[in-house]
Amino acid sequence: MGRPPILPKKKKDGFYIEIRNKGAKSGTIIIRDTPQAMMQAVKQYETTKDVIILGEHKNGKRVDESRKKLHVS
Repeated sequence: MGRPPILPKKKKDGFYIEIRNKGAKSGTIIIRDTPQAMMQAVKQYETTKDVIILGEHKNGKRVDESRKKLHVS
């Protein structure tokens, strides 16, 4: 028997932000249910961390493809 194939994980519905230490290449992704809760988390972390707003996802896909990642410093 071989190793089972690994499928990429589907994203849950919600608003995504990525929190990184300043100057780091990778970070932690945080999911919030509403845009207001997402912006509250951005304000909480922006003083000590780099925050990247990834946007809204539904059914495993990004809702608005025309917008790029927004970097908040």
